[in-house]
Amino acid sequence: MASGWAPDGAVQDQIDDNITDAVRLARARLPDGPGETHCQDCGNEIPEARRQAMPGARTCVACQSAHDRRPESSGYNRRGSKDSQLK
Repeated sequence: MASGWAPDGAVQDQIDDNITDAVRLARARLPDGPGETHCQDCGNEIPEARRQAMPGARTCVACQSAHDRRPESSGYNRRGSKDSQLK
């Protein structure tokens, strides 16, 4: 049920757009091109199995895990409430 000027399904459209943006952002961050033999962060050797599983890898598993734990958002705020804009 729509309220105000929002059409039916507007909330689901926002959810879908947020997911699409997050997937697009994640795909853009995937490494491409030739990978490294040694981690760019710590300098340890990147195992051959990782380089084969993840072509273009530039970090070891430990350093990549540390990068992945950092909170990030897609940067879009599609919610209309003022509280959501007070980040």
